[in-house]
Amino acid sequence: MMTSELGTFLKARRAQVRPDDVALTRSTRSRVPGLRREEVSMLAGISVDYYARLEQGRERHPSPSVLNAIGGALRLDADQRGHLFRLAGLAPTALTPISATPGRSLLDLLATWPHTPAMVINRQLDVLAVNDLAGALYSGFRRVDNVALMTFLDPVATGFFVPWDRAAEACVANLRLALGHVESADSVRRLVVELSGASSVFRHLWAGHDVRGKQHASKTFRHPAVGELALDYHTFDVQGAPGHQMVVYHAAPDSPGAEKLRLLASLHATPRSAATRPGPE
Repeated sequence: MMTSELGTFLKARRAQVRPDDVALTRSTRSRVPGLRREEVSMLAGISVDYYARLEQGRERHPSPSVLNAIGGALRLDADQRGHLFRLAGLAPTALTPISATPGRSLLDLLATWPHTPAMVINRQLDVLAVNDLAGALYSGFRRVDNVALMTFLDPVATGFFVPWDRAAEACVANLRLALGHVESADSVRRLVVELSGASSVFRHLWAGHDVRGKQHASKTFRHPAVGELALDYHTFDVQGAPGHQMVVYHAAPDSPGAEKLRLLASLHATPRSAATRPGPE
């Protein structure tokens, strides 16, 4: 029997929750990874048969209360719960067309930050615009076009992202989240086909069904010109352009990271007056 994406997601997440995580004890050692279906149904307060039908794809229209209960049983975070609701067809979807490129005013804004790398991406991690310093930061890549393609297919990536494993996991989790949005699902599926055919690591991570969006966090990069840069980043939704996000990197004043950003800016100084949209080389 063919399972639905909802069922596949539930099964994958169930396998990643240990009984100890939800204060369950077992009288016998189980070979089943994670929780049993019976344990999830007990924690969620629903019948085993109903939960089994969800995983098997025989039931595809659970109520919000059931999804909330299952989300609690599986210890889903906010991003994962949102993804679960979208897979069940219960989350709102975008009703307006999404522009493929940022507006000129946003490009001009990015260009006003000569010492701050900034870029605009969409849900499927296409790079829609970069300012001069972001372009310099990623200058070692053959193309600055899609963060997932850059991470998995460009040989520079394994040395640039420190550690690479963390960057790879984040990309896959971002794409899994984007798959639940109707306006980005087709693009994500095309990316998944391309990446699955080229990377066994991607195939393994994709099968894990991890889901999360971009947040405030820290990243370390190893740049060929200035060495390692430890930077924080914030992600902002672009008002008026659903699905577009602006990612801004920064370093604490007078930190080694800030000094290296200034050096990188001077090494790649250009007379551009506005941020640019990545294009074919």
